[in-house]
Amino acid sequence: MVALPALVEWLVVALAFGSTLLGGYVGYQAYRGYRRNDSRSMRYLSVGLFCLTAVAFAVAFVGSVLLRQGVLPVRFQQPLTLVTRAFQFVGVLFIAYSLHSRE
Repeated sequence: MVALPALVEWLVVALAFGSTLLGGYVGYQAYRGYRRNDSRSMRYLSVGLFCLTAVAFAVAFVGSVLLRQGVLPVRFQQPLTLVTRAFQFVGVLFIAYSLHSRE
């Protein structure tokens, strides 16, 4: 039988990995919309969604795996969090700009 903490840890890793994949899919679909419509605001929306979802989740996922496995020392936890939050901020910034930009 699997211990509850091990199961919870496995679920956290699986959900983080799934979020990374799903974020990449959402960003890719937004990019396809930009290519189809050749819209400048759609380009910023796709970049923002990609940064907010795929890139931020990927940095957080890879960073947490490397920290858990001991590949990275614990002192890198805060810089990884900062990088993740920076990508999230930039993503939201691009999305906000796409909503207010004029063609």
